[in-house]
Amino acid sequence: MTLVTVNATGEALTGTATLAAALEALPAGEPVVVMIHGYKFSPACPRRTPHRHILSMTPDPRVPRAVSWPRHLRLDESGLGIAFGWEAAGALPLVYGRAATAGRALARLLARVAEVRGEAAHVIAHSLGARVALAALPRLAPEAAGRMVLMHPAELRSAAQAALDTPGGRAASILSVTGRENDLFDSLFEWAVAPLVPGARSVGAGMAGPRPNWTDVRIDRTDVLAALAALGYRIGPPARSVCHWSGYLRPGVFPLYRAVLDGRLPVGALRAALAAAPEPSGAAPGPGMPPGLSLLSALRPV
Repeated sequence: MTLVTVNATGEALTGTATLAAALEALPAGEPVVVMIHGYKFSPACPRRTPHRHILSMTPDPRVPRAVSWPRHLRLDESGLGIAFGWEAAGALPLVYGRAATAGRALARLLARVAEVRGEAAHVIAHSLGARVALAALPRLAPEAAGRMVLMHPAELRSAAQAALDTPGGRAASILSVTGRENDLFDSLFEWAVAPLVPGARSVGAGMAGPRPNWTDVRIDRTDVLAALAALGYRIGPPARSVCHWSGYLRPGVFPLYRAVLDGRLPVGALRAALAAAPEPSGAAPGPGMPPGLSLLSALRPV
C-alpha cells in the first residue's frame, strides 16, 4: 500500500515528486484512486486539514465523521491512494468558484497518471469535491478519464451536463450516490450558488435525462438497496434522516465503491441490476424527520 498527498494551490500541484516515485513502484494492474474531500477542509490549516481526517489512513478518532477513506477502500492492502487536497474553507459561493480551479489542477494530475501508467486513475469525491472532479473532465483526453464515485455531489445539473458533453466527459464512467437524507443540503447549495437562476437544480436530484455513462444510485430507496444486496453489497440505514455525510458513513458503502473503482463490479452490470429492480417501495428504514430542523445546525463545520 502507498498513500501519497498531493495538494492544489490554484492550478499548481505540490507533492508530485513523491507521486512519481509511487507510480513507478506500483505493480501493473493495481488501481490508482484519487480521493477528493468537500467543503470547509483546508490543507493549510492543521485543524481543518483532510490529511488528518477522512484522507488519512489513521484519522483522529476523537474527531466526528473522521472515517478513513483509504483504509475502508482497502488501499492499505492494494492499490495507490492519492489524497487530493484543495482550499475549501470560506464562503460557499467563493469555494464553489475555487473548486473549478482545483479541477484544472486535478486534470493535470490525472493526465500525469495516465501518461506514466498507460491507464486512467479513478476518483472518489464527496460534496464539492465532486465539482472538482467534474471540472477536470473538459481538460482530459479520453484515455485519462476513468471511473468516478461521487457521494452526495454538490454541483449544478447544467455544469455537470456541460462537463459530460466533452471527450473526457463522455469517456468517464460516473456513479452518483444520492439520497433523501441530503435533500436539505442540496436545497441550501442551490440557494447559495444559483439564487437567481430559475430552475437551477443540483445533480443530487438526479441527472435530467438518461446519460449512458452516468448512474444515479439513490441509497434511500428500498428497491435500490435490494438490488445492491442481490449483487452482494448490503448497505445499512442512515444514523440520521438529515446527513450530508451518509455517502461515506452508511455501513457497507465502501465495499461497493471499491468494487466499482477497481472494476470488479462493472458499472454496466450495476445499471442493469438497478434497471431490473422492482418498482420503488418507499424509502429505506431509518430515524424519523426531526421537527424544527435548524439550518445553523445543518451548516456546522465538518
